Amino acid sequence: MSIAETHPAPPPWRLLLGYVRPHRRALVVGAVLSLVTGATGLLLPLVARGLIDDLAHDRAITGALLAMSGLVVANAAVGALGSYVLQRTAESVVLGARRALSSYLLRLRIPAVDRSEPGDLMARITSDTTLLRAVTTDSLVGLGTGGLTLAATVVMMGLVDAVLLGVTLAVILCAGVVLGVIVPRINKASRQAQDAVGVMGASLERILGALRTVKASGAEHREEITLHEAAQESWRQSVRAAKWSAAAGNTAGLAMQIAFITVLAVGGARVATGAVDVGTLVAFLLYVFYLMSPIQQVVGAVTQYQTGAAALTRIQEALSLPAEPAAAPAPLPSPGTEPAAVAFDDVYFRYADDLPHVHHGVTFAVPAQGMTAFVGPSGAGKTTVFSLIERFYEPDSGMITLDGRDLADWELPRLRAAIGYVEQDAPVLSGSLRDNLLLGQPDADEDALARVLKTTRLDGLVARLPDGLDTLVGHRGTKLSGGERQRVAIARALLRRPRLLLLDEATSQLDAVNEAALRDTVADVARTTTVLVVAHRLSTVTMADRIVVMDAGRVRAVGTHRELVTADPLYAELAATQFLAASD
Repeated sequence: MSIAETHPAPPPWRLLLGYVRPHRRALVVGAVLSLVTGATGLLLPLVARGLIDDLAHDRAITGALLAMSGLVVANAAVGALGSYVLQRTAESVVLGARRALSSYLLRLRIPAVDRSEPGDLMARITSDTTLLRAVTTDSLVGLGTGGLTLAATVVMMGLVDAVLLGVTLAVILCAGVVLGVIVPRINKASRQAQDAVGVMGASLERILGALRTVKASGAEHREEITLHEAAQESWRQSVRAAKWSAAAGNTAGLAMQIAFITVLAVGGARVATGAVDVGTLVAFLLYVFYLMSPIQQVVGAVTQYQTGAAALTRIQEALSLPAEPAAAPAPLPSPGTEPAAVAFDDVYFRYADDLPHVHHGVTFAVPAQGMTAFVGPSGAGKTTVFSLIERFYEPDSGMITLDGRDLADWELPRLRAAIGYVEQDAPVLSGSLRDNLLLGQPDADEDALARVLKTTRLDGLVARLPDGLDTLVGHRGTKLSGGERQRVAIARALLRRPRLLLLDEATSQLDAVNEAALRDTVADVARTTTVLVVAHRLSTVTMADRIVVMDAGRVRAVGTHRELVTADPLYAELAATQFLAASD
């Protein structure tokens, strides 16, 4: 399921008003300043007509010249101030949209992320929100101020000469019919251009996320072609949008040139017959020149709105993805908090409606305190147990409880604050080593940090690093080894002093010495905390208080190592082959 398949969005203009509403006062101020700028411009032709009359009757023109100079200076000053206010407001609209979208994306449900392309989501929060800047000033304000200025100009032209106004409006009407054909094409091309940018971002994210694999596979050229094709499609759609936008702008410009020539011809004939004087014709021609600006402003507003409408729709599609409820962060559990008990009761689960079930009636109970190991062949559903406990996914049926309380009744921040989770691939974020360790416990003191570093044997690594804890670990922790990244993830979880600790193959990349040390650490933690571990090594399994054997999404047996070796054939086989082989 793609993002575009979510619920239909409200009309783009309503979405735009939603983003603009918090800044409506500043926007009104900018619009008023723009209208004042337009008003001062409308007075210039009238002053010019008076100046020509003064020259024709040998009157002094000093006052008219001073008035024109004052209007020009006022027009420039007020115009500059209005432009600054509008640009600042537009940047504020972009900031608000980016904040709202980034906050929402952080709360997306994991299934929604699974169905989306990260690169496309990034394009929506970067390039799509950037387009709101122009649509706020050029479209929303431009349409309002340009429309009012256009109406005022037409009124003034009617006061000067109604016949010449009729000629002008006839030309403008013909141009309007042409624009009515062009504008929908701008909308379609703009939407396709933005979609193409999203596809290109998704392609780039996919390649950079596995660049080592691409290089090791010698696939640079093939991936280069894929990326270039995405960039080519983005270029092609953007050129289409630019073509129609240029056609719209030139149609307006051509209409005004035709209007000027027509008015000059008709007006010259009316001057020759004495219907109007030369000053009136000059004033009307100045209004025709002045009319070009608001018309282009209105046309630009309409074309810019088409581009912005595509971006607004894409932003709203992202905001329509399923997300977890927003809530204030729960207070972190204190060190003395009691360990948690966990139970699954007839749980069925699948990752998507078109995929088979991963869990088929999973049932087990883990008492508070101690270590429980989950074992079984690949695909048995062991890691899914941890994802369901963290509520990354919701079960299709059945119940999962923590301390006898249904997980659905827990506030997500409070639930996750009680859990420490070490994922299978032990991700490390770009930034410093300290930032990674304090990710889940930012208020931890130096003593607690030092204890955890010693427990996970990271103190030696910190001593070797050039900047100690403040050393940057690189993108996804590339400056650390696989075992070091795993120990960082474990230290990060232990620093939270969780009530429930989930370890998904947490020792898979550790050497024998560090693994033995970590096993002792986990055993110590299990005396005061509930520890669930997915394990493939016999040394880890045998120290567990209980073992849950899973196969094909079901729980086959629960017991100790000694009990299961004789009671469950699958476990006996795993113990004799997989565990022993993995511990070599």
